[in-house]
Amino acid sequence: MLFAACHHESMMEVQEDKPREQIPVLVTDSVMTLISDSGVTRYRIETPLWLVYDKTKDPFQEFPKGVYLEQFDEDLTVQASLKSDYAYYNETKQIWILKGNVHALNRKGEQFDTPNLNWNQQTHRVYSDSVIHITRETSIIEGVGFESNEEMSKYTIKNPTGVFPIKEEE
Repeated sequence: MLFAACHHESMMEVQEDKPREQIPVLVTDSVMTLISDSGVTRYRIETPLWLVYDKTKDPFQEFPKGVYLEQFDEDLTVQASLKSDYAYYNETKQIWILKGNVHALNRKGEQFDTPNLNWNQQTHRVYSDSVIHITRETSIIEGVGFESNEEMSKYTIKNPTGVFPIKEEE
């Protein structure tokens, strides 16, 4: 299910002077869509603005006002989420680039905050060279740069720092 609307009549007039590859084929406003697999709702995506460019050398989708994604279990309980102020998806390379206040929550309840995050769907890796702040149940880890699997459940922090609880022995 996809709801879309465009109320910027002047946008098309301004873009008539641009080459075709610089004009989005699809401009959608205030999108909320659900994605299902085998009849079970798995994801919800929300974005204020979704642009699709199909005539460029590397077709891409852009979310200039941000994107929010939730992943559900079979009971429609949110298992993980991802939010950013800006998102870009390269369709050829299958790479997501998320920028600005990127916030992710994995299935273990760990919270990831970073200004930039990349997700390569071909290699199934999530990575960043930016500052990363991970809040866990019993610790806070910070560092510059990290790499992870797609579920963000197994990760490596480059240049780590953090606050770790230490149990004192009697």
